[in-house]
Amino acid sequence: MSGASDLRELHALAKKISRPIQFMEVCGTHTMSAFRSGLRSILPPNVTLIAGPGCPVCVTPTRYLDAAMALSRRPETLVATYGDLIRVPGTESSLEREQALGASIQVVYSPLDALQIALKEPHRKTIFLGIGFETTAPGSAWLIQEAQRRQAPLSVLCGHKTMPQAMSALLSGGAVRIDGFLCPGHVSVIIGSRAYEPLCEQYRVPCVIAGFEPLDMIRAILMLLRQCL
Repeated sequence: MSGASDLRELHALAKKISRPIQFMEVCGTHTMSAFRSGLRSILPPNVTLIAGPGCPVCVTPTRYLDAAMALSRRPETLVATYGDLIRVPGTESSLEREQALGASIQVVYSPLDALQIALKEPHRKTIFLGIGFETTAPGSAWLIQEAQRRQAPLSVLCGHKTMPQAMSALLSGGAVRIDGFLCPGHVSVIIGSRAYEPLCEQYRVPCVIAGFEPLDMIRAILMLLRQCL
């Protein structure tokens, strides 16, 4: 089935349903793909895509950032962080500002970078800021094991989240009506489709795992609409 035929069926189904439908794309990559491709502009008037909690930075609480900054001010510590967090404001400051004031903060591109820093600077305690969902958690787990094996002076300040629990929090809160979820392909490769089954059973909300290309998303929206009939 082509993207054009999927889109035609999508419009036909939306017309049959008639009521407003809101689907949430859980992952920020889906949100970016929708904006870049103009996907929202070709959806039926009664079908809306709303952005979900899939950005690791967006779901990192202020108290976590405050704790990271407090640790960075200690003379015996060095904080290793992904670049995404460096400018995110805490209660009164940011990692970037603390770095400018003299705190030992280094941007890394992987947990391996943090391990190498810890091995090169054994006189200090390296603290890696572990954030993100199931896609980044294995890297933090590997880092903890490898640091222990190599006796590196390294700890992980864990701020990882799990995708199904974040989705459950949205559904149980009731602040936003969600008629279905576009679930992220990369996370789902790690956790499998069964991780979403309790959500579907408890809240009677369909979930469809989708890739990040616009055609993947159109097919996923169509599959969600079929379950809303």
